[in-house]
Amino acid sequence: MLSAVRSFRVADTELRRRMSAEMDMNVTDLAALRHVIAHELAQDPVTPLALAEHLHISGASTSKLLDRLTASGHLARAPHPHDGRSRIVVATDHAHAQVRERLTRMHERMLDIAHEVPLESRRAVVDFLLSMAEHLGSEAIPEKLTPRDRGID
Repeated sequence: MLSAVRSFRVADTELRRRMSAEMDMNVTDLAALRHVIAHELAQDPVTPLALAEHLHISGASTSKLLDRLTASGHLARAPHPHDGRSRIVVATDHAHAQVRERLTRMHERMLDIAHEVPLESRRAVVDFLLSMAEHLGSEAIPEKLTPRDRGID
């Protein structure tokens, strides 16, 4: 089972790399775009600070990312609908069309695959995946090894 999870994770990472390259952006740019679109669909505006926190990047890196994606026509900065002093990040129609064009067929096929899982097995599969996600989300990153820890003097 863990081998299958690893295979899925490798395939997902590779898909994101291919998709970002096809859209002429890096993987972080694509992650930002997907995050903004998901929050728009949930009617939950994203501020540049919230985007930086989600991506785990600095404010300066976020500004550069937003400049790139604004210049490419994927994102725009807009006034916050509830806070006149703040700005939000919104995806352009161009970005929505590009993402929809690339993901719609894939999501439909993924749904077909999910429907192939027998009804009586679905709860176990969902529980397994959620447990794995929870574990990965809470796993501490080990401290960096020093040369001495590696047996190098």
